[in-house]
Amino acid sequence: MIQTVLFDLDGTIVDTNELIVQSFLHSLEGETPEPLSRERIIPNMGRPLVEQMEFFTGKKEVEALITKYRTFNLAKHDELVREFPHVRTVMTKLHENGIKIGIVTSKIRQTTLMGLKLCGLDAFVSTIVTVEDVKEAKPNPEGILAALKELGSRPEETMMVGDSHYDIEAAQNAGVTSVGVAWSWKGRSYLEQYNPDHIVEDMFDLLPLVGILADVKAD
Repeated sequence: MIQTVLFDLDGTIVDTNELIVQSFLHSLEGETPEPLSRERIIPNMGRPLVEQMEFFTGKKEVEALITKYRTFNLAKHDELVREFPHVRTVMTKLHENGIKIGIVTSKIRQTTLMGLKLCGLDAFVSTIVTVEDVKEAKPNPEGILAALKELGSRPEETMMVGDSHYDIEAAQNAGVTSVGVAWSWKGRSYLEQYNPDHIVEDMFDLLPLVGILADVKAD
């Protein structure tokens, strides 16, 4: 029986997709060997920012670009970010039924907290593990294992929900149930390549996976 649900943040419960794309296009204009496109950005979502900057530019010194990215990202955050459909309703239901909820993300704590608060999700979350809290980001299982330790949870009673193969592989590496979300910008067929235990079409589909009967789908 699942007692703990861990969520990735970006692209999973909080829709930061457009914010991320615009932040990259803004910060990397004129900085890449070829003009950067949305189509090139999307497959790399889910990696730590420094890795993406190095990948896109071919440079090792990317601190100035990261600063430019984060300045734009913070300025546009509340304008462009919102939760995905039914997230708040499902988190409420999980919380009411005693399910422990955690966040394991490859972004920094400041913007993680901003997104959760903006979307009214912070009250449901018992632990947050960010890229700043680990030596190795997903797909390394370190973040998931840190969250389990903080929550006093066991892998066999835990589910990790995410929108990228980094989340699925991290879950598999940690020995927890892996769940992909079909609303990932990368697409369902992309997720299926990594053999998650489940793929959900709607946040409400998580409830039966943890043994909770879903009510009418309405926020």
